[in-house]
Amino acid sequence: MDTGGFPVDLVLFGMIAGFLVLRLRSILGRRTGYERPPAQPYQPPGAPPPGPVIEGHAEPLPASTRAVPDPGSPLGQMLSRMKGVDRGFDAGSFLDGADKAFHLIVTAFATSDRPRLRGLVSDDVYRAFDQAIAAREQARHTQTSEIKDIPSATIEEADLRGTVAQVTVRFVSDQVSLTKDASGQPVAGTDAVTEITDIWTFERDLSSQDPTWRLVSVRGA
Repeated sequence: MDTGGFPVDLVLFGMIAGFLVLRLRSILGRRTGYERPPAQPYQPPGAPPPGPVIEGHAEPLPASTRAVPDPGSPLGQMLSRMKGVDRGFDAGSFLDGADKAFHLIVTAFATSDRPRLRGLVSDDVYRAFDQAIAAREQARHTQTSEIKDIPSATIEEADLRGTVAQVTVRFVSDQVSLTKDASGQPVAGTDAVTEITDIWTFERDLSSQDPTWRLVSVRGA
């Protein structure tokens, strides 16, 4: 399209690209400004099973990656209250499951796996993911996201209202995240390993038989 010699097509493409960058930043956090040197080639694990993921049965994380609040602190006491409602609740096991969920959700978003996302996140978060995926598809962009490592997963906040619990986790991850256009040219992100910080809040009714903690809030640090 051309109007009086003015390149309207370029303006529209720029608006779409800008929208995608802003949406991806708001949903998957932001970079901290530090890019780690290239790591060893990534060896993807086996495909995870479908269904609920934050159940406290994931493989344990190395202790160095996990920070459980002191039981005597206000945060630790809140987590103890949760255990009073659900005797099976354990902060360490919760973090193991949250780590697994983080991997699954980031991968599902990058691959536009809407069915997987639907079972792991709240309705509001799903709508945000779905809108971003739709915009990416309309622009004929593809995204690749690989989580190389999660050096830190820390419980930062916890709240209990009745039997409904929310736990907020700060993830510091080493990722490769790159978005390309239809011709394979990069339009966002980088193929370098980059440290990214995300703050995710998970929610569960502790009186429910459903053991799944669903993602209800996402923000960058």
